[in-house]
Amino acid sequence: MRKIEFKMERPGLCKEGDEITVTEGLLPSNYYYTIDPSLAMSPNIPFNKRLKSKSGKVVSVVQNPRGFYVTVEFDEPEV
Repeated sequence: MRKIEFKMERPGLCKEGDEITVTEGLLPSNYYYTIDPSLAMSPNIPFNKRLKSKSGKVVSVVQNPRGFYVTVEFDEPEV
């Protein structure tokens, strides 16, 4: 299972156990992913580590001094 951490700006937008879908965005040298509908955003992902799944499951939501972080598990091999 592959896990990606997303940055969420406000609490309560998604919770553990939620099934989510992501939208892929393209930058000149990376991809990024957004949990629909614009709930949280991933860091930049290099081309060779592109996400193949478009849906996943929230496994944790953590708050720290920098904000809220959502970890999502996707049904594909770790890269």
